[in-house]
Amino acid sequence: MSRTLKIYVFFLLVIIALFIYIDAIRPKPVDWTPSYDLRDKIPFGLYIFDQESKTLLSPNKVIKKTKTLYEFLDPLYNADTLVKNYKIKGTILNICDNYILDDQSTKELFYFVSHGNTAFLSVQNLPEMFTDSLKIEIKSQFDLNDKVDCWLANPNLGKEKYNLNQGAGSYYFSKIDTLYTTVLGYQGTEKKKYVNFVKVNFRQGSFLIHLQPTAFTNYHLLKDNHSEYTEKILSYLPKNPIYWLIKDQNGLIESGSPYRYILSQPALKWAWYLFFIGILIFMIFNAKRRQRIIPIIKPLSNTTVDFTKTIGNLYYQEGDHQNLVDKKIIYFLERIRNEYLIETSTLDENFIKKLHAKTGKELKDIEHLVYLINYQRKSYHQSIESDLIEINNAIEKIIN
Repeated sequence: MSRTLKIYVFFLLVIIALFIYIDAIRPKPVDWTPSYDLRDKIPFGLYIFDQESKTLLSPNKVIKKTKTLYEFLDPLYNADTLVKNYKIKGTILNICDNYILDDQSTKELFYFVSHGNTAFLSVQNLPEMFTDSLKIEIKSQFDLNDKVDCWLANPNLGKEKYNLNQGAGSYYFSKIDTLYTTVLGYQGTEKKKYVNFVKVNFRQGSFLIHLQPTAFTNYHLLKDNHSEYTEKILSYLPKNPIYWLIKDQNGLIESGSPYRYILSQPALKWAWYLFFIGILIFMIFNAKRRQRIIPIIKPLSNTTVDFTKTIGNLYYQEGDHQNLVDKKIIYFLERIRNEYLIETSTLDENFIKKLHAKTGKELKDIEHLVYLINYQRKSYHQSIESDLIEINNAIEKIIN
């Protein structure tokens, strides 16, 4: 390694170490992205709720489902029985900033609830299928710049108000069907309050719809006494198994890149980028280095053909035509066995048909060659030069 190259490498290592040190000591910015991912420990992730779900949802049994709701419920429906019903009873739980269920799963959810079950949805908005079916309207005209308090309508749960201004949604129920809907909670101020939590009866079951999912995030579960608000909301869940829908929220969707962990860590990511930048600089400054001349090595000549010609000429000059004829026949039959996998012990009509089918040569040429071979095998006289030439020409027509 030259002295100049050593200097380049030294400065590159110093730069990499400097970047790593600066990245390590600088304060990490807070990520306020509303991910609602069970793995995320950022303010608006669901890591703490996931870890404490058994306590918060006690004594209910919590079962996480990574399938779509349709894939989960459809096989559990008893369509062949006299009383059509589901094999399970319980509550569907879904917490997310935006409604993520597909249309088929939404229809299945309504069908499941209509059979005497419950669905708890904490989302900021709902599709038109929901609002039309439940006769409710949701609007977003709430001014979040003011103080935002949330509280429960039931005085038995206390009259305390919880400030959820950080990350709070602007959605509220602007219209409800009072015949089937019960107001469970509000948000806003003393002067203006808006409904944000309702229970809607639907046939034999009911929907619990809450429009402030931020109450279940890491930030509010750890801030002041906001966890009490979450516990009060969950107290409305009936005492039966809870099926928590976590598809696309449990971290199963990951990058397919083998470097996903390196790229997910800021320090490792920059070290990786600097490594490639260093390699690029190294290639630029060393592109003109001299390459040692690579000698041309001639391949070994194939002497098999020359040897064969020599032996053939020897037999021919000696006048041993019979020996040459026998070797020609042996070589030809050996090639037929190896290339076309045809048995050559008996050269009869069956052999002729098989050879004709596999080689595509003229039938009369094959018959003529077989005749010559059989004649040579049965003949007692020594072959002459004309016999050698004739059988050689006949073989050439077949194998060429």
